[in-house]
Amino acid sequence: MKIKTTLIPAFLLAIATQLPAQGPTRPALAVGALAGQIRLDGRLDEADWQSAPMTDQLRTTVPVEKGEPSARTEIRVLANEKTVVIGIRCEDAEPQGIVRFSKLRDANLETEDHIRIVLDPFLDGQSGYIFAVNANGARYDALVSNRGEEENSDWDAVWEAAASVDDAGWSVEIRLPIQSLNFKKGLTEWGFNVERRIQRKQETIRWANVSRDQKVIQTSRAGLLTHLPKFNYGVGLNVRPSLVGGVTKTGGGKNDWSFEPSLDASQRLGPNVLATVTANTDFAETEVDTRQTNLTRFPLFFPEKRSFFLEGSDIFEFGIGTGSNTVLPFFSRRIGLLRGNEIPVLAGAKLNGRSGKTAFGGLAIRTRGIETPEDTLGAANLGVLRIRQNVWKESSVGMISTFGDPQGRSNAWTSGADFTFQTTRFQGDKNFLVGAWGLLANRDDLKNDRSSAGLKIDYPNDRWDLGFTYARIGENFDPSLGFVPRMGVHYLQGGVAFAPRPGWSWLRQMFNELFLTYVSGLDGQWQSYRIFAAPVNWRLESGDRFEINYNPQGENLSEPFDIAKGVVIPAGTYHFTRCRLEVETAAKRRLNGQLTWWFGSFYEGHLHEIELEANWNPSQLVTFELGGVRNIGRLPWGDFNQTLGGLRVRFNVTPDLQLNSLLQYDTESRELGWNARFHWIFSPLGDAFLVFNHNTLDEPGNRWSLQSRQVLVKVRYNFRV
Repeated sequence: MKIKTTLIPAFLLAIATQLPAQGPTRPALAVGALAGQIRLDGRLDEADWQSAPMTDQLRTTVPVEKGEPSARTEIRVLANEKTVVIGIRCEDAEPQGIVRFSKLRDANLETEDHIRIVLDPFLDGQSGYIFAVNANGARYDALVSNRGEEENSDWDAVWEAAASVDDAGWSVEIRLPIQSLNFKKGLTEWGFNVERRIQRKQETIRWANVSRDQKVIQTSRAGLLTHLPKFNYGVGLNVRPSLVGGVTKTGGGKNDWSFEPSLDASQRLGPNVLATVTANTDFAETEVDTRQTNLTRFPLFFPEKRSFFLEGSDIFEFGIGTGSNTVLPFFSRRIGLLRGNEIPVLAGAKLNGRSGKTAFGGLAIRTRGIETPEDTLGAANLGVLRIRQNVWKESSVGMISTFGDPQGRSNAWTSGADFTFQTTRFQGDKNFLVGAWGLLANRDDLKNDRSSAGLKIDYPNDRWDLGFTYARIGENFDPSLGFVPRMGVHYLQGGVAFAPRPGWSWLRQMFNELFLTYVSGLDGQWQSYRIFAAPVNWRLESGDRFEINYNPQGENLSEPFDIAKGVVIPAGTYHFTRCRLEVETAAKRRLNGQLTWWFGSFYEGHLHEIELEANWNPSQLVTFELGGVRNIGRLPWGDFNQTLGGLRVRFNVTPDLQLNSLLQYDTESRELGWNARFHWIFSPLGDAFLVFNHNTLDEPGNRWSLQSRQVLVKVRYNFRV
């Protein structure tokens, strides 16, 4: 497939004629002076709060767009040269109905009453920070990702919050140290927005950008926080030493005791540039991955969770239309992890920031050599460089380049460029994106076709959501630090979703969806197709949801593959149809969850996939999360039954003290794994972890034999100057 690049400027020019000459006036809120001390208790009773400018001009996005809220919300902001403090008062005539279960850091607060705050300290409309707090004081933070289309919730910052509930509602205080933020020097105003959720009423209230078509995290449509003081981040040095001690036992071996120090340090080279170094890096506190079943012949994708790689990770994002289904030129889990083995990180350095309209990031890592069951790996030098230039108001052009190979293969690098045109003002107030990208991979063992390229056109809005994605991936495109599920293909996906709001008393919104995915080889021979149709996907006013799907699929296998132990699907052409029934109950209930049942033909047999997710919140102290998958396959080449189950128990003593326990078992590996993680934030700058990992194997004749057992203690503290 060839695309005439001369058509792209004409296409964008045609789009530009649909844009208004300027956007609507942005609402503004002046910052009050933080002169005294604020005791963080969520009460907003200090004198500085009483004299601070206030706004209560919020409107609903749902259930009625630009409607009158059912309860009043007041927003105030204070600041001095070191700190920004945000205070929000949420009136509620029925405070006993406030939905508040979570106390855990980074819990999914969207299912509870909460306040969400968005900051754009560069005023570039393409980046930003997200902070959310519920009525229990549980904290959530994230980076604005993909220009407000998504958010990266794995990012964490040093900040504080407290909430208080009374007879007339609830209120929250949020303290943001200026050292926790990157910002453009000299600005006296930032992009700013606030959104409130009243969960039992399924009501969302917003200060700026009160539109269903746009998300609150799209900073190009945010309001303004004005009269900011001249910030002083001090020397800008942050040193965070960590001490990790523990004992590990593998199989029938002896206990292996260890005591390791590690160090992370960062230095601001200005308010918007941060240099970070790490030595003897340890990730003991990182949560274990949730297990998944895999009924395809392609690798599973697991997200990054390690804090060192998450800082500034929004800068390394590349090209719309790339991702786990097509191509990721840089996937940080390739560093320090290989075929299930942890590769020690000896040292690393990172530089990320912004200068004017240019965002840049660089990362270099040195890993140690290790012995694995498969082979011996030597030490490796790995890295990535990313530069992105903002153009026009919401668009960008950029490049990326990686170097090094975790397995030590020589002359490994990947380079490419991307361009994204984005606007939230198409035909006045609609979202529209179009982007293109290209990449080239190199390594001594890669020959001939080592390139990939793609484009995406997207119209993601509330009533109509249309999209088209195309990617061509060369037969030898294998980036050493990237993720590519399948090579040597043309990948096409297109579809439409029509989501009207009929105005019925019991029905909130109907989603009618139709998407087609088609994959062919570079020779034009088809490999896979899938038609996803959702004639019924209804969201009720109660918050409950039910869905019916119809999915014709096809696979053209050039070689056999193992779908389960002892079951091999031979090469050949297969057409089958899958159907799905799904019911989800409203998260406002103490007991809620989702039940999914896939059924129908599968290759030349039949398959039932039953998945259950259940959450029980008997009190604010404890939460139970149950997840399970049951696959029942009946094929001409053999039958299989797969079961995967997991139980997570969370003890939420306070927002700064939690104990999480995860128990997982699956019948494929026959391994029972238990991970327990005690986390105590004893100071905004310091925390401690106690981690216990225990894995046993259910072997015939040797029930529940020990595979590994580990107890780790980690303490870390940030020293800021």
